Amino acid sequence: MAEYTIKLKWDNEASVWLATSNDVPGLVLESGSFDALIERVRYAVPELLELNGVARADIPLCFMSERHERAYA
Repeated sequence: MAEYTIKLKWDNEASVWLATSNDVPGLVLESGSFDALIERVRYAVPELLELNGVARADIPLCFMSERHERAYA
């Protein structure tokens, strides 16, 4: 199995990072801290995969982040 891709996106309005994945059904998490969100994902993914009938001992994760900001002169 290839890596499970986790998308991390900054929500400017809510001031939180959101984690979702097409590879892990049911994964929707948020946190104000990027590092805290990654840690939460690391614990949630095995549980969600198990609930979806996928049992794995070693789960490779690929985190892809996206954040859009404006620069002011």
